[in-house]
Amino acid sequence: MTAKDVIKNTINTCHDVLMAYLGDLGDKDLMVRAVPGANHLAWQLGHMIASEHQMLTEAGFTMPALPNGFAESYTKEAATSDDSAKFHKKEQYLTWLAEQRAATLAALDALSDADLDKQAPESMREYAPTIGVMFNIVGIHVCMHAAQFVAVRRKLGKPIVI
Repeated sequence: MTAKDVIKNTINTCHDVLMAYLGDLGDKDLMVRAVPGANHLAWQLGHMIASEHQMLTEAGFTMPALPNGFAESYTKEAATSDDSAKFHKKEQYLTWLAEQRAATLAALDALSDADLDKQAPESMREYAPTIGVMFNIVGIHVCMHAAQFVAVRRKLGKPIVI
């Protein structure tokens, strides 16, 4: 198994966990907060998509375009909004997530093992010192947020899926 195989496994496993948690949720469910002060699922999905796009773009990879103003809709300040009109529908999130993910995996496939050891951009070196770590964090970031979906699922009375 190569380093790229391990990174792909992290990205794909975390994506599969997220998809399992999202499977039976509807658009209204995405606006639920597990507890007051927690981010609702719509914001978390947009944040994951915007973060993946931003990290890869900053590192010099070409990523599919997101709608104008997308990243600004998923800042920490925007997380406090409960106005569903300011967020998107589940199917839109799934489309954008799939597009970003396909580009991320294609970028990873195009790298050599030596490329994984190159420094990540200065802005992310505190948490991702190398390009390889940056790619791995794409998966880890999704799992971190996906874990928060469990509390919302329990609040909504949804069945355990994993």
